[in-house]
Amino acid sequence: MTAMSARDFNRDVSAAKRAASEGPVVITDRGEPAYVLLSFEEYRRLREDGKDLVDRLSMDEEIDFEPEPVRIELKIPDL
Repeated sequence: MTAMSARDFNRDVSAAKRAASEGPVVITDRGEPAYVLLSFEEYRRLREDGKDLVDRLSMDEEIDFEPEPVRIELKIPDL
């Protein structure tokens, strides 16, 4: 994965586009990863299943899950 600073990105966008055609480009801001530049084809590949977050987290089958009840004993503070 290629990385470039935001300053370098602003200075040479065409170099960033060329690099993105080879794979994701991480754009850093003050040394920290801030953005990722992808080719449209790579973006499409990542999104091709069309599932949203809820679909991704849902389970296809039911499972048996019966948690034990939580018993909490509250104490009155001695002020």
